[in-house]
Amino acid sequence: MFDTGAGTLVWRGDGETLVVEPWGRDSVRVRSALGDVVDADWALLPPDPAAHADAHVVVDGSTATLTNGRIRVVATATSGKDWQTGALAHDCRLAFEDADGRPLFSEVPSGGALKVRARTYRPLPGGGVQAGLALRTPADEHLAGMGQYQQDLVDLKGSTLELAQRNSQASVPFVRSSAGYGFLWHNPAIGRATFAANRTEWTAEACRQLDYWVTAGATPADVSRRYAEATGHAPMMPEHGLGFWQCKLRYASQAELLAVAREHVRRGLPLDVIVADFFHWPHLGDYRFEDEFWPDPAAMVAELRELGVELMVSVWPQVSLQSENFAEMSRRNLLVRTNRGIDVQMWFGGPSRFVDATNPDARRFLWDRCREGYARHGIRLFWLDEAEPEFGVYDHDAYRFHAGQGTEVANWYPQAFSRAFFEGQTADGEHEVVNLVRCAWAGSQRYGALVWSGDIHSDFPTLRRQIVAGVHMGAAGIPWFTTDIGGFGGGRTDDPAFHELLVRWFQVGTFLPVMRLHGDRVPASPVRAADGSERNPTGAGNELWSFGDAVYDVLEHYVHLREELRDYTRELMAAAHTDGQPVMRGLAHEFPDDPWAWRVADQYLYGPSLLVAPVLEAGATSRRVWLPPRATWTSLVTGQVHDGGQWLDVEAPLATLPVFARDGALAHLVGRVPSA
Repeated sequence: MFDTGAGTLVWRGDGETLVVEPWGRDSVRVRSALGDVVDADWALLPPDPAAHADAHVVVDGSTATLTNGRIRVVATATSGKDWQTGALAHDCRLAFEDADGRPLFSEVPSGGALKVRARTYRPLPGGGVQAGLALRTPADEHLAGMGQYQQDLVDLKGSTLELAQRNSQASVPFVRSSAGYGFLWHNPAIGRATFAANRTEWTAEACRQLDYWVTAGATPADVSRRYAEATGHAPMMPEHGLGFWQCKLRYASQAELLAVAREHVRRGLPLDVIVADFFHWPHLGDYRFEDEFWPDPAAMVAELRELGVELMVSVWPQVSLQSENFAEMSRRNLLVRTNRGIDVQMWFGGPSRFVDATNPDARRFLWDRCREGYARHGIRLFWLDEAEPEFGVYDHDAYRFHAGQGTEVANWYPQAFSRAFFEGQTADGEHEVVNLVRCAWAGSQRYGALVWSGDIHSDFPTLRRQIVAGVHMGAAGIPWFTTDIGGFGGGRTDDPAFHELLVRWFQVGTFLPVMRLHGDRVPASPVRAADGSERNPTGAGNELWSFGDAVYDVLEHYVHLREELRDYTRELMAAAHTDGQPVMRGLAHEFPDDPWAWRVADQYLYGPSLLVAPVLEAGATSRRVWLPPRATWTSLVTGQVHDGGQWLDVEAPLATLPVFARDGALAHLVGRVPSA
């Protein structure tokens, strides 16, 4: 009934193959298919066999148990006559336990006459199946992870989430449960995840097999650790990633960008990175500067380095039909294809198609062009925009990739886009890779992906949602996260209401993994070439000094505070690199037994030692703060020490961000957060 070998469990019946195998410490991988299962390395890395050398399988009649460290899988097989059909029927259901025999979750039972299937396959024309997995999970569990969705649910139990990439949505299908397990849906298909009280359901619109990975851990940190081992650790964040990044939509010329960097230095303001945003190129897909506006990139990079600043440049996967690279990329099948009709996939900036990052040849071609257009000038940092990719219409079944149909593989695209640059840069000798990217999937972290939350609006409800987004990204194994400080669109430089929002967002940004000011500020100014032809406009000023003296005084204080956090931030990045721990954490990461930790959505932890409680409502000058139990909390504003396990009402005038240090940590920062 069962085949075993090398710690692996195999069951076959009714045309289905089910494989359960150890996959790293305390972890298993499960695959099932109509026919044979296939190898797929979408996110999972080959495990070190020594990590699960003690895994073993015990078969006792119709039951088989695979044990690997802290996790145990019990497979129960049945065979018998189906009285309604008269046929011989075979079934096998899985249950997952921890090492003490405590249930984690299981496949749903048949329900007797209900004949419920836990694993479903609906064949599709041309091969493949529409597949689903139904699990019986604890009704009282709490869930975190799954990447970035524009909502404010800190506990995902009871939610349903689209498995698809969109601008400002990054679907990373790893979820961490308070019941003591982590679950990776190892499938890049478009689909849905539903975490209901009565069951959890995962569906894929098109795939070849069901494929998932499970780990058991006593703490959230244990689960994060095992997940990083399975899908890859983030690199160590380089030093220039720890400070302040300056950006706007958009610096229209080399002269404009250099003037901003020089002014930062003149004012004594810290600056690690400055960004040249989109349409610095002649056409989308040209992957180089337009000479008229950027006459000497190498000299620009050299001057910035003398100022202690790195240059980042925007790279889009869009390739205009007018690009100098379009004909060759089209001929060599290096672009995403539209299944039928006229092949145009995006219209912003003119008709275009997307680089097919799932094609290894396309990844190499893209980096070759970026090496010639950027890296040879000394540029080390890339802003990988539109990485979903941002189709004009998100009809994923309309598109075909090298790796398969859109419904089957589209969610993998952002990981492959980051991979193109990481592999190209490291092959050329760059060993401090950090690239800003607008989307991610499982495993993106190992390619130096710093994910930002996309083209979000400039208002307080949106700011609140970014807190939750960053927490869930960290729980989903993506430790590098940032947002456009101030929001991307909707901010006027002369609007007092926006000034308030900007200050509050800047305070949050001070305590994000990367602190980055960006946005499309209005009013914009037109840009024209020497021949009179139009270029994309340059937005209004988005520098610290662009919003008046009162705002500048507050922003200046916090950008210097970020510098004082550098040593601590470096420690957090080291923990992300070596141990898979998120930098931005929900309260439940450190206090999983605290019921309030799963309910408070407007606070977070910056590493283990700092609790950040930003003001997220217009006009508010105070707020309530939850201080988790079994710790003391020192206000960085007043120096007062408070016992945990209580709500605290704190004053927070515009210049003040409530921040509390745990158990006496970072005492040198007490008093560094302004009180007024």
